[in-house]
Amino acid sequence: MKSTIFGKFAGLLLVAILLLLGLDQITRLVHERQGRHQSAVDSVASSLAGSQTLLGPLLHMRCTEEWSTTEEKRLVRQRRDFTVDLTPSSLAISGTSQVEARARGLHATQVYTYKSHITAQWPQLKALAMGNQNTGSKVQCDPAVLMLAVSDARGIRQAQMKINGAVQVVQAGTQHAAYPRGIHAILPSNMQANAPMVAEVELELLGTESLNFVPLGSATQVNLSSNWPHPSFTGQFLPSERKISEEGFEANWRISALGSNAEQSVLSQSALCNGTSMGGSSNDGPSAAATASAGVAGSTNCVETLGLGFIDPINTYSLSDRATKYGLLFITLTFVTVGLFEFMRGLRVHPVQYLLVGAAISIFFLLLVSLSEHLAFPLAYAIAASACVLLLSYYASYMLHSWKRGLPFGVGIAALYGLLYMLLQLEQTALVVGALALFAVLAAVMMLTRKVDWYGRLQAAPAAPATPIAQPETL
Repeated sequence: MKSTIFGKFAGLLLVAILLLLGLDQITRLVHERQGRHQSAVDSVASSLAGSQTLLGPLLHMRCTEEWSTTEEKRLVRQRRDFTVDLTPSSLAISGTSQVEARARGLHATQVYTYKSHITAQWPQLKALAMGNQNTGSKVQCDPAVLMLAVSDARGIRQAQMKINGAVQVVQAGTQHAAYPRGIHAILPSNMQANAPMVAEVELELLGTESLNFVPLGSATQVNLSSNWPHPSFTGQFLPSERKISEEGFEANWRISALGSNAEQSVLSQSALCNGTSMGGSSNDGPSAAATASAGVAGSTNCVETLGLGFIDPINTYSLSDRATKYGLLFITLTFVTVGLFEFMRGLRVHPVQYLLVGAAISIFFLLLVSLSEHLAFPLAYAIAASACVLLLSYYASYMLHSWKRGLPFGVGIAALYGLLYMLLQLEQTALVVGALALFAVLAAVMMLTRKVDWYGRLQAAPAAPATPIAQPETL
């Protein structure tokens, strides 16, 4: 008797190990496909343009100071190269972005075209007139430059700059050592140092996945609208106002220099990073993965930003990966159900049958990830779950010797798949819902077995050889 029980448990243990190895291989496959997806996204970004962060407009001027000193009775010439930067007192950015999917094979990413009107104001330009820092020195400066920096200059499609209403010649690059990618225009020579200046920039910019802005002004206002209905707001500043619908969204930011160190960071030439790595709030999906254009993404040396990621909320690979994490729980609950039928009804289920049932549960996850590459995730999930439920219901009717037992078994499996789909759709409450569901299952098992005399059942269990499996009863 004891040898029969120990043999059964040993067989079930071997089955469990085999199924765990199978689930591990499926999980590795999901990660491999996820890596291929990211490679395809990177390929699209390398062909078009990557995530974009806008900095500016900013005034800067490169200068050289030369002077002479006496060292050991010798006259030594000294030289200092430096840059004078002047941030705007007010900065207003308004624009729209149109998002469309671009694909490499089976894998797609979101590409946006951003059209913007930017207005920056300076009350005066006296700060550009630098005095000598060394006695008897001579300072020479290049013409002052109005610049706008971006993370990936390949995305610039059109650009126009106006200074006090006059159109300027736009040139590539910024002539700034810390932020070299972008555009610039040389200030007219007749600019008055004590007169105000207004700069306007019309920009059409292409990018992928995320769009970010540096709140460079003493007062910064950003207005952004898009046809993308799933924005993931990122960076250090959330929108003051936002409206989100199925047609798209509108968002407004109002940032004061009193609450931001972006101006000081730019003056100290901190790295221009993509703001999605710096934390933020996701509206309909996880935050976008960020790539720093300079420095280490997410480090304290990054300039503060605000912005958003154009994230697809239904990431089939992340959902499939989350689903496989429930694989062991699914198999355990299924084995418990089969074991209860076997124990309560006096049936005999061979470990091979347990293995086949567990394999059917495991193959669901492989069907899910493969179908979701070609179909919408809800449809792929419905097809994979329906196929497995029908197969298990049919097999259970023979394994448990009756359709009256096989059909409830199939209903229970369908309920498990429904619960899993609900957990995949939840983010904040997935843990509590899963915990309550497990508690309900445990309570049901305890209620069904509350009157069982376990010692008596085990002692009374027959040790005779297994009888041939009977045909299922007709309904």
